[in-house]
Parts: sequence; C-alpha cells; structure tokens
Amino acid sequence: MNETIDALQLNLSGGGLMVMNMSLAIIMFGVALELKLHHFEAIVEQPKGVISGFISQFLFLPAITLVLICLLEPYPSFALGMMMVAACPGGNISNFFSQLSGGNTALSISLTAIATLLAVFATPLNFTFWASLYPPTANILREIQVDLFQVFQIVGLILGIPLILGMLVRHYAEKYALKWTGWIKKFGIVFFGSFVVVAFSMNIEHFLGYVHLVIGLVFLHNLLALLGGYSWGKLFNLPMSDCKSIAIETGIQNSGLGLLLIFSFFDSLGGMALIAAWWGIWHIIVGFIISWYWSTGKTSIKKLFSNA
Repeated sequence: MNETIDALQLNLSGGGLMVMNMSLAIIMFGVALELKLHHFEAIVEQPKGVISGFISQFLFLPAITLVLICLLEPYPSFALGMMMVAACPGGNISNFFSQLSGGNTALSISLTAIATLLAVFATPLNFTFWASLYPPTANILREIQVDLFQVFQIVGLILGIPLILGMLVRHYAEKYALKWTGWIKKFGIVFFGSFVVVAFSMNIEHFLGYVHLVIGLVFLHNLLALLGGYSWGKLFNLPMSDCKSIAIETGIQNSGLGLLLIFSFFDSLGGMALIAAWWGIWHIIVGFIISWYWSTGKTSIKKLFSNA
C-alpha cells in the first residue's frame, strides 16, 4: 500500500497547470486591491498580535506538523503534503471567516498581507527545512531534487507580483480598485473552483480510492493548527477578537498554492496532492463551523442547555 500511494500520479495537463497559476494570481490580485500600506504598519501599531500570528503560522504550525508526523508516521508522501500545507501562508478566505466570526478583521488582513509577502521566501525555506528533518520525506526531496530558486520564482509570480500590482492600483486608482475588487475576487474563486471540479473529475477514482486515508490526518492537523493559533493569542494576552483571527489565519492555509507547487515540482505526487486537496475542502467546512460557533452558535448552545 505504501508504495502504491507514494507512486500514485494524478492527472493534470500543462494547460491545467496554467489555469491554476492564473486563477491563484487573479485571486491574489483581488485580495491586494483591498490592501493599503497601513495594513503593513500593523507591525508597529499591533506588534503583539502580528508577532503572535507570525510565530503561529511560520514557526508553530510547521513544528507541530513535524511532531504529529513523527508520532503517527504516515506514508512519506502524506507527510510531505502535510509539511507543504504547513509551509504555505494563510488562505485568501481567512479574512472572510475572521469577519464572520467576530474576529479582528484589520489584524487578519494585516497578517494575510504580511504572510503573503514573506511567503515568497518563507514558504520554500520553511518547507525544505522541516521536510529535511524527517528521514522519509528527506529521501523524497533528495530523489526529486527540488530547485529552490525555481520555487522562489513560482511563489513570487503567483503571490508577490499580484500583491504588489494590486496595492499599486489601490494606491493610485482607489476608486476603481474598490469598484473592481469584489468582482475580481469572485471571478478568481469561480475560476479556481471550476478548475478544481475539472481536476477532481479527471482523478475521481484516485480520490475516492484513497481519501479515507487522509481524512483523519487532515482533521487532526487542522484542529492542532486552529487550537495552536488560538493558544498563541492567549499566551500573548491578546483580546478574544485577536485570538479568533490568529486561530483562523493559522488554520485556514493557502492549500491552492500548495497544490500548485506539488504539481509543478513533485510530478503530481498523489499522496501530497490528496492531502492538499482535502485540506482545501476541509478548511472551508471548518471555517464556516467555527465562524458560526463564535458568532451565534455559542450563545445558541448556552440558551439550549439553560432551557433544558
């Protein structure tokens, strides 16, 4: 079974990879149209929140991922997929869930902006560093021989350039930026969603045949990310709204970027792609669940038990 999963190759044409690149860049551009320079000034204005969020995303999540992998010893390609997701920045929909849950939306947007900018360098370095510490994943890295410079280029093209262009448009043409942002983000998400549906239909046998092996891993991994993010906020003595946002920024990862890197540099390694794909589905589900709980669900549950 181990060899079968690690040898599993998912189907994605060169054109499909191009569509994935374009959709992620469009989504990032739409997010950037909402950003202004003051979102980066949060490092000075809200240093505790930003530092806590940075530690949670770029240090805690990869570290706890390595611990989880050492304890559970999943298939090597699954482990590598978990490390890839952990190395990615927060997802573009984290700001939406932060607002929905009553979190600190300004902090969430600032963390997304800062994490996305840092991800150009942090994602490749974090991934290779932590993956090299676990022998089975280190062996895969040696076999594939990932070119870090090429990874920097891909992440920069997909995240860095759209981020800078979007912020420039927002700065010099704010009226149009505010008018376009909603449409561009929606188009990008629909575009990416359509791609996912097509890619899923092309690989449905692989997905249905192995998804039961990754559901538990992704659930536990994501749960630790959310709890860890919340705990870091508490450790820094931050208000509840900040803790919510940091938890969401840590638990809602840019798995789309992870999938792109997997298909670009790991020959569509099936185990990695299954982890990233299921994470992409699950974090949307859990995002709505915790947003409902923090916004109205907690009160509804208390009323239910008080009336019982």
